[in-house]
Amino acid sequence: MKAGTAFLADCPTRLTIEIIASKWSVLVLYALAEGPKRPVELVALSGGISRKVLTQTLRRLQGNGLVDRRVYAEAPPRVEYGLTALGQTLREPIVMLTEWARANSGAVVDFRESAAGGSAG
Repeated sequence: MKAGTAFLADCPTRLTIEIIASKWSVLVLYALAEGPKRPVELVALSGGISRKVLTQTLRRLQGNGLVDRRVYAEAPPRVEYGLTALGQTLREPIVMLTEWARANSGAVVDFRESAAGGSAG
C-alpha cells in the first residue's frame, strides 16, 4: 500500500488512525495498558477529561474492539474497562509515542516559544 492511499477517505487505515489518534483515546489506551481501570480512575489519570467525554471515548473504543467493559454484580455495581486482545496490540506503539513525547516535549515547547516570539516582533 502506498503512503498516499492509506489515508483516502474510504480507506480502513484512515478510519483506524482516526479512532486511536484522538487526544483522549491515546490517553485512555495508555492508562488501560497497565491493566483494567474503573471510570473514576481513568478520569483521575487523564488530567482533565470530563465524564461525558470519557464515556464517549470508551464507547467508541469498545465499539471498535479495542476496549471491553466488565460489570460486576455488586451493590453498587462496579464497572471496569480493560484492553481487548486487539487493544493490547497498541500497548507498544503507544508507549513508544509517549516516550518520544517525553523526550522531545522540551524541544517542541522551545520551538513554539521561539516561533511565538518571532511572530510578535
